[in-house]
Amino acid sequence: MDHDLPFRDATRPVGERVADLLGRMTLPEKVGQMTQLDSREDLEAHVLDKHAGSILHTSPERVLRAHELTARTRLRIPLLVAEDCIHGHSFHEGATIFPTQLGMAATWNPELVERVARTTAVEVAATGVHWTFSPVLCIARDLRWGRINETFGEDPVLIGELASAMVRGYQGDGLADPTAILATAKHFAGYSETQGGRDASEADLSRRKLRSWFLPPFERVAREGCRTFMLGYQTTDGVPITVNSWLLDEVLRGEWGYTGTLVTDWDNVGRMVWEQRVQPDLTHAAAAAVKAGNDMIMTTPRFFEGALDAVELGLLDEADVDQAVGRVLTLKFELGLFENPRQPDPERQRAVVNHPDHAALNLEVARRSLVLLRNDGLLPWRPETGGGRRVAVVGPLADDAQTQLGDWAGSSGQVDWLPDGHPRDMITTVLDGLRGLVPDGWEVVHAPGAGILDLVPDPEGDTFPDGQPRPQVVVPRAPDEALIAEAVAAARDADFVVAVVGDRIELVGEGRSTATLDLVGGQNALLDALAATGTPLVVVLLASKPLVLPSSALDAAALLWVANPGMQGGRAVAEVLLGLVEPSGRLPISFARHVGQQPTYYNQVRGQHGVRYADHTQDPAFAFGEGLSYTEVEYSDLAVDSSVLGAGDHVRATVTVRNAGGRPVRETVQVYVSDNVTSASWTGKELKAFHQVDLAPGESAVVPLDVPVADCSIVDATGRRVVEPGDFTLLVGPSSRDAGLLRAGFTVKGTA
Repeated sequence: MDHDLPFRDATRPVGERVADLLGRMTLPEKVGQMTQLDSREDLEAHVLDKHAGSILHTSPERVLRAHELTARTRLRIPLLVAEDCIHGHSFHEGATIFPTQLGMAATWNPELVERVARTTAVEVAATGVHWTFSPVLCIARDLRWGRINETFGEDPVLIGELASAMVRGYQGDGLADPTAILATAKHFAGYSETQGGRDASEADLSRRKLRSWFLPPFERVAREGCRTFMLGYQTTDGVPITVNSWLLDEVLRGEWGYTGTLVTDWDNVGRMVWEQRVQPDLTHAAAAAVKAGNDMIMTTPRFFEGALDAVELGLLDEADVDQAVGRVLTLKFELGLFENPRQPDPERQRAVVNHPDHAALNLEVARRSLVLLRNDGLLPWRPETGGGRRVAVVGPLADDAQTQLGDWAGSSGQVDWLPDGHPRDMITTVLDGLRGLVPDGWEVVHAPGAGILDLVPDPEGDTFPDGQPRPQVVVPRAPDEALIAEAVAAARDADFVVAVVGDRIELVGEGRSTATLDLVGGQNALLDALAATGTPLVVVLLASKPLVLPSSALDAAALLWVANPGMQGGRAVAEVLLGLVEPSGRLPISFARHVGQQPTYYNQVRGQHGVRYADHTQDPAFAFGEGLSYTEVEYSDLAVDSSVLGAGDHVRATVTVRNAGGRPVRETVQVYVSDNVTSASWTGKELKAFHQVDLAPGESAVVPLDVPVADCSIVDATGRRVVEPGDFTLLVGPSSRDAGLLRAGFTVKGTA
């Protein structure tokens, strides 16, 4: 027995325990600690033959089996069990599934997001999982990209605030906390700057552009204490991120002093051979990845053999392996896994998984995530006026429970043990919500109205070269005249019609970028037919990302965006329509009017010929920060305390916000800054702060604003982030649209 060995002594410093254990390990055991393997494959071979340091995609049964196998190994080094717990415990039956990350971003509420992550960690930890691959810090750029739903939107400041909150929630009071799980900042860095919106394509980014917008959120969470970073699939400037020494050595570990653990994304090392073709074989790819500072290699077939061969051939020093293994072991010691491997705890699971408090939080987040984009006065419906009403609830997503959850949840395709998704009785669809909440005497009728898509095999084959399945190809369904006629008949006989349209999981996620942003299948034809009935139309866009909408939706009586709102989403939608709660969500991302506008993010660099295409507008359909309430909010009296500031000062100001209507409101006050003249090209304005204020009808509040001058920076032509002296404009209002922003000037003297 080894219980008397120094690495087993919990009273010794972690560094001493790591050194002792490393000294006892064989080279294969060390390389094994660097491997993260898919538990759905040969689990016994992973643990006993390849000495796996980590496993992922673990069903409850496989977690227990993995621990049994670990107990048979020579040194009994505990496993790190990892899973994509993206917006809840994604693949644990009965867990709480929250709105997607983009939906959370629409709340503009870091405290709420931190509570989501804390709740998720409590549920996850009880099931024997130690590590989540979340949050995503990618900046949404091209809406065709399939992973927009996983982001916090298009603005680096909002992303940094919400991601930091999520890291705090996951990691709790420190890794020794038995409810803490490891957070992962991903995908470092620039992964979302795609070519044509295609997933994992070359990210054509200068180092200045990376420093300007893509790196700041990662630096923020690095300083927040995020313990792991995941590297993106892509190449940048021709170099795979996996071996990009400038990003990994100079910036991350050098400038930022990051000491955490780096994990590749799925088969990054193998992709350098079979996809990017910058390495001749797995031996050279393994050597390059380890020397570049990667610590954990996710699911690269034959990395284990390649790394051993690389050492034997002199391509890789064992000392490089030791550095990586030391960081992996440090995590395990800090988590206390040698003393308590944190196996699944059925009693804790019964106590915490889907606890009523968690369901209540889920409903709160869903309510706050809904963004009202149009309302001609129809909403809210007023049940108190008396009399029965008939509501026609139509559309292919009105009662689609699993689609409502979005990607990385149950039946979204990443795992095989929840083929039917999460329990139906835990999910409230829009149809469920309205049936359950309309007043007595009201009638709710339902008709699907349209199909969306069918699937056919990819002509390139069922799998990629590394053996992973290829997504099937989407074939849009043609409009079905019988389905449309049924929906139109229901609408004509109704007082209101609610059309729930959007996208499905087959159009979302890794490898599922889209060439179009239009509603797929018969949905546009359905909306056009419903609009022609003259019945007041509410469009509920249940979509993973902004879509391009037809005039029948843009001109509808009301339009509500619902970004995969999770298990409680249908109830939240019904509550908003009925006026039981106030709509308070704000867009974390802009909506395009046509796909050719890409990209549409608000903070683009100044300088172009005109403000429109020859044949189309460049104006977004809906801009970053927008969202309506059931009342009118007025902004006035923006005043800066001091108009001349030094580089170390703060821009302090106040603005008066008044609820001029008859219903309560939660207003998100947004603070932007424009550097009027810059030494290098820069955006016209950038979000710097935001505040939420609750106002009763008729109530006013003087809202204090505070922006450090140090945040009013640009990245100059040499790549340095600086505050340049000169004149600036503070812009304050309800969204990024210029027309609604109040302005006040200030001047900065000196540089920082």
